[in-house]
Amino acid sequence: MKTPASPSPFDAMAFRKCLSQFPTGVCIVTAASDAGPIGMTISSFNSLSLTPPLVLFSIDRRAQSLPAWEAAANCAIHVLSQEQRDLSNRFARPDANKWEGLNFRTQDNGTPILSGAAAVMECQRHAAHDGGDHVLFIERVSRFQTFGERKPLMFCQGSYHALGTEGVHAELWPLDIHY
Repeated sequence: MKTPASPSPFDAMAFRKCLSQFPTGVCIVTAASDAGPIGMTISSFNSLSLTPPLVLFSIDRRAQSLPAWEAAANCAIHVLSQEQRDLSNRFARPDANKWEGLNFRTQDNGTPILSGAAAVMECQRHAAHDGGDHVLFIERVSRFQTFGERKPLMFCQGSYHALGTEGVHAELWPLDIHY
C-alpha cells in the first residue's frame, strides 16, 4: 500500500516512518563527565569531511544528559558490530545504569572506550549547532581503529538488521559528478 506523498498538515510520525526507510549503522557515543562516564546509542552518525577529519552526530534536546554532552570536549564513537544488539539496547535506555558491570577502558582524557565494536573513533569537539529539536555535534577525529572482520549492526524500519550478502565493490566512489 502506498503512503500519501505529503500528509497535510505536516505529520511528524509519518515523517519519522518515512525516515525509517533509510538504513543506518548503529553507534554508541561515550564521553567523560563530572558525574562519571556518559554514553548513548545513536543512529544519527555521518561522515562529514576527510580534510580535516570530521564526523557528526545529533542528540535530542530532551535528553537528560544533553548538558553533559555539551560540556564534553572529547568523545568516542563506536560503530557497533552485529553482536552488540544488547549493548545498543542498554545504551538506548535513558535511566538505566549503563555502566554497571560493563568492562571498558578509559583514555588519558577519561573518555570510555568499549570493546567489540566494528570501528572506534576518538574525537575532540569541533563545533555544536542548532538542529531544530536536536543539537548537532561536529567532532574532529584524532585516532581511529577499524576491525574489518566485524560486520556492522544496521537499523531500518524500527528493527535491527544484519548485512545479508557481500557487497559489490564500487569501482569509482565518490562519483565524479559529485565534484
